[in-house]
Amino acid sequence: MKLDKADISILEAVQKDGRLSNRDLAKEVSLSPSPSWRRLRALEEAGVISHYAAVVDRNKVGLSIMGFAHVTLHDHSTDKVKKFDRAIMRAPQVLECHATSGGHDYMLKVVAPDMASYQDFLSDYLLKMGVVRTVNTSFALKEQKNTTVLPLDQIK
Repeated sequence: MKLDKADISILEAVQKDGRLSNRDLAKEVSLSPSPSWRRLRALEEAGVISHYAAVVDRNKVGLSIMGFAHVTLHDHSTDKVKKFDRAIMRAPQVLECHATSGGHDYMLKVVAPDMASYQDFLSDYLLKMGVVRTVNTSFALKEQKNTTVLPLDQIK
């Protein structure tokens, strides 16, 4: 889908506030309500907007540990990769999983209430899969930036 300036304006607005009414959105992007609504629906139907969500402060709900686990598998056979992928999809502590280039196969963003809980996840879940060779985890000491807003001004 080719995005024009109006589409980008709509995306910028709903990234900042996904609860905007259509009337407020239309006003913010300088469109009348009907075209604003049609464009928003088209962006949703095309999958440009995949979903809407509330951003919950993990510290305020007791998930104060955040780690970035760099995972290397024993091998990359289709069966082992699928087993790993399925297991990671079922793990609620894993917020993100990225296949990566470089020295590791995957990077996981993991949250836990405390170090003991992370250790349990590591030893009782991740390493017991039978497909993981190594896990090296870096823990966040301070969160400098956390945003879900994409830099749409970078689109050319």
